[in-house]
Amino acid sequence: MHKHNYTIRREKPSDIEAIDQVTKTAFASAAYSSGTESFIIHALRTNGQLTVSLVAEEEGILIGHIAISPVKISSGSKGWFGLGPVSVIPSRQGSGVGSGLIGASIDALREMQAAGCVVLGEPSYYGRFGFKTDARLLYPHAPAAYFQVQSFTGKIPEGTVEYDDSFNVTG
Repeated sequence: MHKHNYTIRREKPSDIEAIDQVTKTAFASAAYSSGTESFIIHALRTNGQLTVSLVAEEEGILIGHIAISPVKISSGSKGWFGLGPVSVIPSRQGSGVGSGLIGASIDALREMQAAGCVVLGEPSYYGRFGFKTDARLLYPHAPAAYFQVQSFTGKIPEGTVEYDDSFNVTG
């Protein structure tokens, strides 16, 4: 298998159109996709809620993107974020690009002294990055096994998690 050389960096304004395309392409065949992922990222950016936006770039071409946005916790705990959507172009899915983006976004949150991060996704996949289910934090809109938590402080708040309104956009 040949080595891929891609770099991960923060998004620039000139990346926005390419991020849109990467996101649409990545989710085009996903069974669980609502088809609104690119609209969500756009809405987060417009609403000033796109806290971390990283791209994976190879030979000048964007091959992946990850978005991190703040979440609200009903108990009032501050400094918590949601990971996703994560997008990797189909030809590069399964090659470690998504893992690289997830790792880099977790590093970025730690540098910002975030309290923690939540993710909605495959438990076996996200478990590798330190995410686990925790009954103290609830997300009623998905099966409990798919809602996972990572605390950077060792403390997990109790309450219900709410993503930004941007996640409700449909167009």
